[in-house]
Amino acid sequence: MNKLIAISIVVINGLFSCNSSKQEEATTIASKVNLLDTAKWFIGTWQNQTSDGLFTEQWDQKNDSVYSAISTVIVNKDTVFYESISLEQKDDSLYYIVSVKDQNKELPVSFKLISVTDNQLVFENAKHDFPSKITYSKIKEDSVVAFISGLIDGKEKIEQFPMKKIK
Repeated sequence: MNKLIAISIVVINGLFSCNSSKQEEATTIASKVNLLDTAKWFIGTWQNQTSDGLFTEQWDQKNDSVYSAISTVIVNKDTVFYESISLEQKDDSLYYIVSVKDQNKELPVSFKLISVTDNQLVFENAKHDFPSKITYSKIKEDSVVAFISGLIDGKEKIEQFPMKKIK
């Protein structure tokens, strides 16, 4: 009887350790997936000239886990809006991190990737007032639209920023 119990314990431990190692392997594989690669189409200079000014986003690859950008709006040669952005891969998650001049004490605000396809990335931070969601949609190789949305005074607001790739 004691031998049967001992053998059962060995078999059960073996089963749990196999399951455990499979879970660890799956976690390791997931952490090796580079979500940043899904945003390769961000790289470059994107612009939109409107009656309100010239909107520009300049994206560069900093390293294998970070893309960085500067976003500006220029009106009559004056920079009226400036923000720095980074896309950062941390383990198995991708974050859109933005610091806006003269907003939020210029502290960075993070938005986590919640949805991804070949042509769209959606980031969200439900705790942030506006925007709480940032979406980039690739229309063609040389055109994208960025959407920001959230609540202002309890009402849903969406702003869109169409851009053409200039280089």
